[in-house]
Amino acid sequence: MAYDAEIAERLRDAVMRVGPAGVVDERKMFGGVALLLDGSMACGVIGTDLVVRTGEAGADEALRQPHARPMDFTGRPMKGFVYVAAPGFASEAALDAWVVRGVAGARGASRSKSTAPPRAARPKRPRAGPA
Repeated sequence: MAYDAEIAERLRDAVMRVGPAGVVDERKMFGGVALLLDGSMACGVIGTDLVVRTGEAGADEALRQPHARPMDFTGRPMKGFVYVAAPGFASEAALDAWVVRGVAGARGASRSKSTAPPRAARPKRPRAGPA
């Protein structure tokens, strides 16, 4: 699915206005474009919808906003992400508010990555071979 280039440009402008501290990177993801903050997706555009990382803690409140719905890219909702239809971010102020939520969601994801215990190495299976 292609993404709306005009909405992507508005999103880039909003990120510059909001001015999150950290490294902002842009990548093609999910058939759209995503803006990452320090390696964690904050927000993006798929088709004409805004995608916002709310984090699991912020998802319920975000879903109560007009024009927001669960992100169900694969047919199964993704926890901590929402889609926002174009009327929900029509004004500059509304778009900025969604970007602020996305930045907070990305920062929460970054913190949980850095505080998560390292994964234990899987034990190696002995090889079956000639005796």
